[in-house]
Amino acid sequence: MPFVTLNGEAIVKSVETMVDNIGKANILFFAGGFSAADEPDGSAKFIVNILLNEKVRAAIDSFIARGGLIIGICNGFQALVKSGLLPYGNFEDASSTSPTLFYNDANQHVAKMVETRIANTNSPWLAGVQVGNIHAIPVSHGEGKFVVTAEEFAELRDNGQIFSQYVDFDGKPSMDSKYNPNGSVNAIEGITSKNGQIIGKMGHSERYEDGLFQNIPGNKDQHLFASAVKYFTGK
Repeated sequence: MPFVTLNGEAIVKSVETMVDNIGKANILFFAGGFSAADEPDGSAKFIVNILLNEKVRAAIDSFIARGGLIIGICNGFQALVKSGLLPYGNFEDASSTSPTLFYNDANQHVAKMVETRIANTNSPWLAGVQVGNIHAIPVSHGEGKFVVTAEEFAELRDNGQIFSQYVDFDGKPSMDSKYNPNGSVNAIEGITSKNGQIIGKMGHSERYEDGLFQNIPGNKDQHLFASAVKYFTGK
């Protein structure tokens, strides 16, 4: 749905429409996208501002409480992390030790195909994949480096919240820029909340459909959206 910011009246109406739609939905998808020249934090900072609106925040709290599923990709992932929804599963103010997404090590936008490996399937979103599956996924971002302290990393690892990592051609997590496009700590590409309701990732899984990337070898369909729909419909 569009969020119109032409004037105060348009913003109020957009908030009301969004809250109404969240109340009717089972699945929320926060997509990536550019704002201006993809200045620091890109469109993620605008998404976060909307998420932290009092009415929107309350609607999302209720959405989570009734079992709704949330996914954020690229800037959408960044927004979920900066709002605390990932990895904590609820809104939480950022601290000096909170995970974040930072500038790529290359200090420039990176757009390429990468290989990622499924490390955990602790989410309804991941019902269509298995641990060890490797996928060829497009990435396109300037701030995709997942940064996390050693303590937070250990907690994410022990909770099974790291579901995807950048890997080399042997399927091993890699810090080499040839395979890891941004320098993410421990090659982390995607994480989940503790209960798996919320997931986020940098790779653009939504950009694949049958007939695309025919010159790129490998499996490209992670069945994320089909799995989320099946979770609610059974088919």
